[in-house]
Parts: sequence; C-alpha cells; structure tokens
Amino acid sequence: MFSRKKQSALVMIVVALVVGAMVLTGLTSIGGSGGAADQEGGPEALAPISAEDPVRQLERREAGDPLALGEQDAPVVMVEYSDFQCAFCGGYARGSYPALVEEYVDAGVLRIEFRNFPIFGPESDTAARAAWAAGQQGRFWEFYEAAFAEDAHRDSGKYSVDGVRELAEQAGVPDLDRFGEDLDSAEAGESVERDATEGFELGVETTPAFLLNGHPVVGGQRPDVFRDIIDQLLEHDGQN
Repeated sequence: MFSRKKQSALVMIVVALVVGAMVLTGLTSIGGSGGAADQEGGPEALAPISAEDPVRQLERREAGDPLALGEQDAPVVMVEYSDFQCAFCGGYARGSYPALVEEYVDAGVLRIEFRNFPIFGPESDTAARAAWAAGQQGRFWEFYEAAFAEDAHRDSGKYSVDGVRELAEQAGVPDLDRFGEDLDSAEAGESVERDATEGFELGVETTPAFLLNGHPVVGGQRPDVFRDIIDQLLEHDGQN
C-alpha cells in the first residue's frame, strides 16, 4: 500500500494536473470528459499516431502480461486507466468492455492493457493491489469482472482486505493464501505505483481514461464511441 507520505504526494500531483488541464502532453478528450456516457455528433477523423511517438511507447505489449487481454501483436492497443471504486469505470466494465471483447479482442484485432490508477483512497489502493495479486494466478480479468459486477459506495468495505479476498474467491483465484501474500508484497505496491505514475505523468485527470493507439478517450463511453475509433484505426492499419 502507498505510504501516507506517498498518498499525500499523489494528491498534490492530482491537484496540479487538474489546474494544468493535461498540459503535460496536450491531450484532449475525444469521447468527452468525466463519466459522460454519451457523445454528441460523430467521431473526429483520426490520423494515425506513429508507433515511435512517446504516447505510443506506453503500449507495453509484454508477452504473458496478466493485466493484458488479447494478442500481443494486435493492430490496436487500448490502454485503460481505472480505479475500482470509480462508478463510471464500473459502467464501462459492465457495458462497453464485454462488447469490445466479443467484437474485437476475440477477433484478434484489439489488445486491452489495464493500468491501476487508484485515486479514491485506501480501498482503491487495496483493490488495485488485489487485482494485481489475482493476476499472478492468471485470474486478473475474472477479478476485474467480479469487482465491477455491482456498484458500491466508496469506502464501503467492499475493497477492504476481507472484501477483496471474497472477490478473489468469486474470481476463482485458486490459492487464496498465496493471494494474501501477493496482496501484501512489495511487488504489488511497485506495480501499482508504476501504473499510477505513468498515468500521472501522462496527464490523466479522471477515470476511466483510455488510449487507443495513442488517441485519448475519457469517460465511461458507450460501445459505439469505441467502435468508431477502433474501426478507423483498423482501416488505417489495412492501408499500410
């Protein structure tokens, strides 16, 4: 878990980012802001972002990454920054995520890479560490679905140590003793901090936030918003 000193530092960074309005990278949202589920009008025409661009370098494409879903060489990579206590993240996970998996991940053209971005306090951090721990036994995405299956008030105890153990059991994590050890490990903290630092440095202000081949989308958007962008990116890929 982040120390209190680190948590205070992260809060200061969040405030600075809000004031700076994503000036670190000049990112603007394609899909709207906050948790808006709808976007008026059609999508902007997208120009491909070079694979050499620094924002594209955030795509890890690591073989065997337990927090990634889809082919390592899929033409489109969607990086997702989420907090398990975020209601809009839950809306995306129950709505758009299953559709994208069925239509694009299963077809081998989309890879989703999850990043823990715990911004809502200690239970968010515990949930992030628990998700990582579930991933060490190949059950990250099952934990993801169990955690987001129903909305809950923040700091309700859903993501207390006992709460995440129950979620791990629901997710089919086979060795719950090992899960507990991994949850408390330095490696869990380092992984969560790595993801969070990446998001802060990128300029992520709210969750969920996404990069699709470098193009930003903010908020729990409906499936069509993602489809429009992915289809354009696939069309560009087919022309190369």
